[in-house]
Formats: sequence, structure tokens, C-alpha cells
Amino acid sequence: MAGSRDAYRVLQIDPSALPEVVEAAYRALARLRHPDRNDLSDAGEAMAELNWAYSTLRDPERRIQYDETRTAAVTVNAPEGSLRDRMEAARVGETQGGLHPEGPVVLDFGRYSGMTLLEVARVDPEYLEWLKRRPVAARYRQQIEELTARLHAR
Repeated sequence: MAGSRDAYRVLQIDPSALPEVVEAAYRALARLRHPDRNDLSDAGEAMAELNWAYSTLRDPERRIQYDETRTAAVTVNAPEGSLRDRMEAARVGETQGGLHPEGPVVLDFGRYSGMTLLEVARVDPEYLEWLKRRPVAARYRQQIEELTARLHAR
């Protein structure tokens, strides 16, 4: 594995994703990050990182090798259980006390569509940090700020 790069994080997919999901994620992100379609100064670097991740995961043999080295580098603090298990545990926790009296805020877009912000925070807190910087989440920014502050206070 090259440094601390994680091909699964670059492609924003789960390590158990099927090859079709790997390709679909690559194509969707390539459309967004390609230097010809993106004026940001780091578009070329982002596209190079995306190409590296895709070339690593699209070939079954390279993916197996990568997974073996990645597994050895996984930190001790990695969340246990499958994503489904963590989502269910988050739902159970959500019913025991939501963040807002008007009810939990449910995302209606992205990979966590249908999940509340609290569920997402319990499953993937780094996603909330990423999300609060994106225009699509402007309507949730206040709730995300409150939730991340609450999580950091623990």
C-alpha cells in the first residue's frame, strides 16, 4: 500500500463492494474530478489519486494483494461489524434519544440516504466532517455542527 492512501476511501466505497460498484464509483467521481471539467487547482492530483485507486481495485489479483496489505495496516480502533450491523446499532441508539425535539434529520441524498444524521455519525463520523463542507448539505449545516460538537465533547 502506498503510504496512507486507501483506495476504498478514494472511491468512497465499502471494501466488500462488487466490481460493478467499483467501476460505477470510479466513473461518477471521474466525471466530477476530471481536470477538463473541474477548474480547481488540485483537479489533476485528485484525478491521479482516483486513477490509482481504480487501477488497484479493478484487477482482481491486485485487489487481493491490496486487501492483504490493507488488512495488516488497519488500526485497532476500526469499527467492528459490517456496515449493516453498525447501521442497525445506530438506529437502535437513535430511538433512545434523538438530537432534535422536532425529530431526527434524515438525509435524502448520497450513500447514506434514508439515514438520520445521528446514525451517520455513529457509522461514519468522518463523512459528517466532509459533508458539512459541501454545498449540498447547507440545509443541514447547523444540525451537523451541533452533532459534531456533541461527538467531539465525548
